[in-house]
Amino acid sequence: MNRMSIISLAISITLISISLWFYTGKRVMKKGILSEQIASIEDVKQLFPQSPQEIKQQLEQYIAEAKKAIEQIIAVPDSERTFANTAQALDHLSALSNLAVKSHVFSIVEMVSTDEHMRNAAHEAVVQAQEFWVDHVSNNKQLFNAFKAYVEGDAGKEQLNQEQQYYLKEVMDDFIRAGLDLPDEQLQHVKALKKELSKLVLEFDKNIAADTSSITVERNGLKGLDEAYINTLKQTDDGAYILGVDYPTYFRIMDHCMIEDTRKRLYEAFSNRAYPANEQLLKEIISKRDELAKKLGFASYAALDLADQMAQKPTRAQEFVEDLIARSKKKAQQELDNWTAELPESVSLTRDKKIKPWDVRFLETNYKKKNFDLDERTIAQYFPMEKTIEGLLDIYRQFLGVEFEEVPVLGFWHKDLKLVKVYTADKSQMLGYLILDLFPRPHKYSHACHADIIPAVNKSDGSRIPTVSVVLANFPKPTDDKPALLMRGDVQTFFHEFGHALHAILGATQMASFSGTRVKSDFVELPSQMLEEWLWDKDILKKVSSHYQTGESLPDELIDKIIALKKFDSGNFVQGQGLYSMISLNYFKEGAEKDPYQLLQSLVKQIRPAIAFSPENHMYASFGHLTGYGAKYYGYLWSKVFALDLFAEIKKYGLLNPTIGKKYVREVIGKGGSQDPNELLKSFLGREPNQKAFLADMGL
Repeated sequence: MNRMSIISLAISITLISISLWFYTGKRVMKKGILSEQIASIEDVKQLFPQSPQEIKQQLEQYIAEAKKAIEQIIAVPDSERTFANTAQALDHLSALSNLAVKSHVFSIVEMVSTDEHMRNAAHEAVVQAQEFWVDHVSNNKQLFNAFKAYVEGDAGKEQLNQEQQYYLKEVMDDFIRAGLDLPDEQLQHVKALKKELSKLVLEFDKNIAADTSSITVERNGLKGLDEAYINTLKQTDDGAYILGVDYPTYFRIMDHCMIEDTRKRLYEAFSNRAYPANEQLLKEIISKRDELAKKLGFASYAALDLADQMAQKPTRAQEFVEDLIARSKKKAQQELDNWTAELPESVSLTRDKKIKPWDVRFLETNYKKKNFDLDERTIAQYFPMEKTIEGLLDIYRQFLGVEFEEVPVLGFWHKDLKLVKVYTADKSQMLGYLILDLFPRPHKYSHACHADIIPAVNKSDGSRIPTVSVVLANFPKPTDDKPALLMRGDVQTFFHEFGHALHAILGATQMASFSGTRVKSDFVELPSQMLEEWLWDKDILKKVSSHYQTGESLPDELIDKIIALKKFDSGNFVQGQGLYSMISLNYFKEGAEKDPYQLLQSLVKQIRPAIAFSPENHMYASFGHLTGYGAKYYGYLWSKVFALDLFAEIKKYGLLNPTIGKKYVREVIGKGGSQDPNELLKSFLGREPNQKAFLADMGL
C-alpha cells in the first residue's frame, strides 16, 4: 500500500474503526474520536457498519464533523497560529478523524462484503468521501492559506522537532503539487479533474473485483491435476468442471494442467478480466491524469507522480529499470532455453520459435520437476496454514521483539476470519489488532494486500494509539481430508503482507500522517520484500514447516533443492517485473492519447521477445496497480534492490538476533514516513545503499 498524500487522503486499501454499542436493539454510536476508543475486540468488531443505511448515516455525520474541524483551523487568526491549532489539527483531520477512519472502513467493506447492497453502498460512500477530501482538504485554498500563514509566520518562533519540521515541508509540497498556488479559475479545473479521476479509478477497480469469469472443462481437460484438488472444483449441472479466474485456480492450472486447450482458454479469460469496460476507462484515466499534470506544471503524470518519491524523476526510475532489464537479459534467455530444450507433450513453439504465453509457467514447473525433482504440491504438504502461521509469528516474535495472541472471533463480515492481538514482548503494552481474511470467495478483493485503518501514534502524554489492520489473501481452502495447504508462493505472500502489517504496527510516530506504511511508494515494499528473504534460509525453513500428517519439518534434501531454486528463474523474474514497471511508466509518460493495447504489445515484444504476444492479452484492464500505484510500479524492483542490501547487513548478525532486530525497528520501520527513506537506509547501513547484494542474489 503506498503512502497517501498527507493532505489528499486518496482512499487506500485499508480497514477498521467505529465503536458501536447495542442498546434496545439499536446500534448507537459512541461520541468522540473513534480512533482513540479501541480498547477491546468488541470495539474492533463494532467498527464495521451492518447495513447500507448505517453507511449513509455515518458518512453524513462524519463529513459534518470534518467540515467543522476545517472551519476551526481556518478561523484561527494568523497571529495566533501554533503547531497545535494548525499543523497538528490538519494531521488529525487527515489521519485520525472519524471521517478518515470511516473512509477506510467503507473501502474495506466494498472489498470484503458478501452482500451486494453493502458493497454498492460502501462504493458510493467511498466516492462521496473522496469528493469531500478533494473539495474540502486537498483543494481548499483557505486551508492552504491558513497553513502557509503558519509556516511562513509563527512556525519559526516555535521549537519544533525534526518530525514536525519534516511534516511542515511535506504538507507544503503536497499543497503546491495539488495546485493550491494556482489562480482560482485554474484551481477549479484541477479540482474538477481530480473528482472525475476519483470516479474513474473507483469504477476501474470495481470492475476488476466484480469480474467472476470462468471456463468449463470436461474431466479429461484436467489431466495433471491431483484428484483431491479436482474434487474441490465446482461443477455445472451437466458435470463439467468450472475454473475461475481467481489467482489460486489460475496458477494451479497454468503450473500443472497437461492439456494445452485448458491452459489457453483460462489464460485468455484471465487476461481479459474487466475487458473491454476497463480499456475505455483506462484511456480516460490516462488522458485526464496527463491533463491534470500539465495544469499543475508537470510535463507528465509520471513526473507529478514521482516528484515526492525516492527516485524523484521518471528518467531516473526508467534508467534504473532499463539497467536491470539489460543485466537480466542473458540469464533470462538461458532460463527459457533450458525450459524449452525438451518440450513436454502438450507444448509446442510457434512458427517463429516463440513460447506461447499460456505455456510459460507450465514449462517452468515441468523443468523444475524434472531437474530438481521438486513438486510444489509435495512441498505444500509441509505448510499447513495454521502451523505455518504459528512458525512465522515466532520468527517475528524473536527478531522484532513482539508478542502475539490469536483470539477466536465471530460477528465480523465472514466466519473464516482470524484476529491477532499484538503486544510488546513483555505484554505491557497493546500495539495493535490484526484481522486475517485469508480464503477466496465471490466478490472479495482478488489479490493479497495489507491495509491499516487506525494508525499507530505516539501521543504527547506518553500513551499510544494502537493500530488496527487487515491482511487479505486468497489461499487454498481446507478440504474434507486436508487442512489448508500453502504453496511456497502462498507462504511468501503471507510473510510479505504480514510484514506490511508489522511495519504499520511498529511504525508509531508523533504525526499520524507518517505512521507505519504511510511512506513513499517506492519505499513501502522494502520492509516486506526484505522479510521474504528469511524463507530462503535453511534454519528458518525448518522452523516454519510441519507436514500436515506427520508433523515433520522439511527434510534437508528438499530444503537444499528449494535453496538451489532461488536463482533458477531470477532472470525471468526481473524481466517480468521490468515489463510491468515499464508499462506503468509508459502509460503515464507525456501524452494524453495512448492506446494501451498497442503500448502493451510493443513493450512485450521489446522486453520479452522470446514469448509470443497473444492478441487476446488485455491484461492492462485488470492491472489494478495502474490506478493504485500509477507510474510507480517500478517501486517493487527499486525496493527489492535495497531490501536485499538491508538483508545482507542483517544476516551478518543472525536472522533471529533481537539486537539487530531492535536496531532495524528503531532506525527503519519504527520511523514510518517521518524521515526521508534515503536517510533511513544510509543510517542503518552506515553507507550509501547499492545494488551489489541484489545482483549477487539474483545471479546477475
